This record gives sequence, C-alpha cells and structure tokens, in this order.
Amino acid sequence: MSPVLAGALQLLALIAALALAYRPLGDHMARVYSSSKHLRVEKWMYKAIGANPDAEMRWPAYLRGVLAFSAVGVLFLYLLQRLQGSLPGSLGFSSIDPDQAFNTAASFVSNTNWQSYYGEQAMGHVVQTAGLAVQNFVSAAVGIAVAVALVRGFARARTGELGNFWADLVRGTVRVLLPIAVLGAMVLVACGAIQNFAGIHEVGQFMGGTQQWNGGAVASQEAIKELGTNGGGYFNGNSAHPFENPNGISNLLEVFLILLIPFALTRTFGRMVGSLRQGYAILATMGTIWLGFTALMMWSEFAHHGPAFDIAGGAMEGKETRFGISASAIFSVATTLTSTGAVNSFHSSNTALGGGINMLGMQLGEIAPGGVGSGLYGMLILAIIAVFIAGLMVGRTPEYLGKKIGTREIKLAACYILITPALVLCFTAAAMTLPTPVHSMTNSGAHGFSEILYAYTSGANNNGSAFAGLNADTQWFNTTIGLAMLLGRFLPMVFVLALAGSLAEQRPVPATAGTLRTEKPLFTGLLVGTILIITGLTYFPALALGPLAEGLAS
Repeated sequence: MSPVLAGALQLLALIAALALAYRPLGDHMARVYSSSKHLRVEKWMYKAIGANPDAEMRWPAYLRGVLAFSAVGVLFLYLLQRLQGSLPGSLGFSSIDPDQAFNTAASFVSNTNWQSYYGEQAMGHVVQTAGLAVQNFVSAAVGIAVAVALVRGFARARTGELGNFWADLVRGTVRVLLPIAVLGAMVLVACGAIQNFAGIHEVGQFMGGTQQWNGGAVASQEAIKELGTNGGGYFNGNSAHPFENPNGISNLLEVFLILLIPFALTRTFGRMVGSLRQGYAILATMGTIWLGFTALMMWSEFAHHGPAFDIAGGAMEGKETRFGISASAIFSVATTLTSTGAVNSFHSSNTALGGGINMLGMQLGEIAPGGVGSGLYGMLILAIIAVFIAGLMVGRTPEYLGKKIGTREIKLAACYILITPALVLCFTAAAMTLPTPVHSMTNSGAHGFSEILYAYTSGANNNGSAFAGLNADTQWFNTTIGLAMLLGRFLPMVFVLALAGSLAEQRPVPATAGTLRTEKPLFTGLLVGTILIITGLTYFPALALGPLAEGLAS
C-alpha cells in the first residue's frame, strides 16, 4: 500500500469516527450546560469551595471567577514545583528554578502546555499527577465554560446573566472530560501505553552505557492531554515516545481525542441557540479549513525531490517510522489547528512550507476546530466580523442569530482579533532585536527566525508545540513566553465575556427578507474568506521572512 493511500484511509477512518461521535456528544454537552440538576459529587464540590451553583452571574462576575480560579492555579502549581525536592514521589529530582516554574505554571493553567524542560528528567510523580494532570482537566473546563457563556449570550435576551462559572467548571470536568478521559486511558493502556508509579530504572546497553527510564501515570495523562487540547508530554519526546503513543492505533485515537470536543461543540452551539443549521455552518467552516490544511501538509511533505527523499518515500527526517509521513502530517495539522501542542514528529524537520502551514494554522487563531471552548468562541467572534463585513457591503445594520452587531460589539470583536497578533509580533521583534535571545537559536537565517516566530506564535495562541532547535530554557524565553501565554489566554476572554454580556442584554431582532442567512453555504464561504484574509494576512510579512523565504530558497 502506498503511503499516500494509507494516509487517505486513515483520514477517512478519522472522519467516520468523528461523525459517529458528533451527535451524541454534542447533544450530551448541550444537556450538561442547560440542566438545573446537580450530581451528588458536584454538590460536595460546591460545598467545599463555598459556591452557590444556582446563582446567575453577569459577565464581570463570571470573568472574576475565571481569573480568580486561574490565578490560584498558577500559584499552586508554581509552589508545587518550587517545593518538589521536599515532596515524596519526586524521584530524586530537585526543585524547579523560579523562571522555569513560572513558565510551566503559566503554561498549564493557560491550556498551553509549552514545556522548556525534559519531563522524564525534571518532574516527579506528585508534580505530574497532582499538578500538571489536574490542570489538564480544569484549564480545558475553563475554556468550555467561557464558550458556553458566549453561546448563552446569543441564546438569551434582555438579561445580562450568563450562567454560573463554578457550575460550568465542575460540570465540564465531571460530566464531560473525566468520563471520556477514563475510557481513552483504558484504550491507550490496551495499546501499550504505560500506567504505573514506578521509579527510575536502568535498561539495556546504549553506546557503552545503560539507559534510564522512569515510569508514571502516562496513559491517564495522555488521554486528557489530547482530549483537553493541552499537549504537555510526560516525556520529552511527547507523542513520538512509544510509552505515550505505542502504535498506529493509539496514534489515530490520539488525533480523534484532539478533535472530538472542538468539533462536537458546534452541535452544542446549535442546540443551545435553537438552530442546528447554525451549528452545521460553523462545523462546515471548521471542516473546510482543517481538510484544506491537511491536504496541503501531506502534499508539502510528499512533494520530495532527490534520491534520499525518493528512498525514504518523502521527508522522513524527524518522523517516527512507526507512523510515517501521512500519520505525522495528519497529527501535526490537528495539533496546530487546535490548541493542543502535542507532537508525534518534530515540526522543525518538516519541509519549509510544511513548517509554515503549522505556523499559519496557529496564527489563524486555532479555530479549525480550535481548542476545547476557545475554538468555538474564536470562530463565533470571526463570524461576527464576517456579518459586519457583509453589512457594510449592502448598507445594512449587521445581525447574527437575531442580535444586532453594533459599535460596542464590533469594538470588542476587533480587540479580540488584534491582541494575539500584537503579542506574537512584538515579542518576536524584541527577541530578534536584543543581543541575548538570538543566541538560543540553533539555526541562522530564515529557519532561525522561524524558530523564534514559532515559539511566540505557539505561546500567545496557547498551543504549546515547539519548532525544536530553540533553547527556550533561558530567563528571557521562560519569562516572555510565560507572559505571552497568560496574556494570550485571559485578555481575549475579557473581550469574549464582555461581548456575551452585551449580546444577552439585547432584544431579539426578527429575521426579514434582508437578513443575511448565516446558516447557508454562502456564509460559510464568506467566513472562510474572512478568516484567511483578516487573520492570515496579518502574519504574512513575518511568514515571508521565515518559512516562505526558506521554502523559495530550497
């Protein structure tokens, strides 16, 4: 079987699995976030944190809950790392340095999971399970909660109430993420992923010496790492490591988990706003971009030239022979079009255009289908921009889902789409201008620039994957990427929740003959064009200095 055909069959199997799960999971999440009933375990949690789950919140109160909970998470995870040397189950590892502890705490709380450390050489069992794995669950639940709050803004009228953050957080964790993660972990164990609390042990001979491996609760962390679009690997090799991703079946399962909730949330959106066709329009937009990027990635990696590439069947450098080019291409697009950051191959080893495709996927805002929650609310913001553009074309006040898009709404949407590019480009410019940061680059020229551009793109967009080749474990990069991750996560949430509150206060506008039909294919095409033009072209000059220049020169 040719590698191209094998890739096409894997892609078809993945689409079929996502299609089968789309309706039941989407409907389940709609019921979860619309129900007024609380499970017994949820009531215990509310009592423990002193929250009233039935109290409705306006957007400032909802935002305060998001920020307060996340701030406590950063502080707790920072202290856990700083105290690691005194904790049981540390495997003899010392405490983490202050700048790296800050970077890691900001990374996992912001759902980025950028790692400037070697997991198997730095983090013990307590930090991995009580710190990192817990944040994999709750940071994902925060993202879904903010998306649901925005959906309620569209669904409700003449009220500023968006639900209860604490109820949304707990329900998302207990009723959505935890059950699927348990099932996913069991399948990964069956495939060969490890799940234990073993210590460090020596195995075999390697170049005259022995290899050291430590065990861990890898399968359970791997499942939520993908399901919650987190991405932080237990080992430095991430999903290229056989303990995390043993074979082709586990690899396809991990891609499925990455895409599962972001795609299914479009049906949840349709259910909650009372129009499944609106959800299908958003799904079609996400699916079009995802399939287009996957096809481009596979083409760029198979479009090889020269005898070495011919013998290998494509650009095999930096890729696992267990997976090959097709599975690596599908995985890399899935992880960069979502906020996952997991890798089963090293993106720096992609062809120049392949690396550019990965970067562009993040720079679009990771909305196809995007991270859990963040993909949906990012796409809805761009839908508002698209209807505003359509309104300018016909000279009509824009409307979306029965809500007028006025001055306040468009200002909030504009702030949302500007904040992340500003962070990426400003931090990249500073790193390239100052004398010290550029010493971290392994490569010079266009590829070296791509390493730094990719790092800040990944951090500010809360992706977490790395281009490799960049030594990011320095005070400069640990601090600036940490700041980019926090600002890139929580500043956009301010604008999303403010927009949700503004929409919820409006009186519904009845549809007329002049209303733009946002459930039609025409709007899907308009939305795809808006995404590519407005967000994609923002980064074009930077891409021209990096992957495009390298690709044209090769």
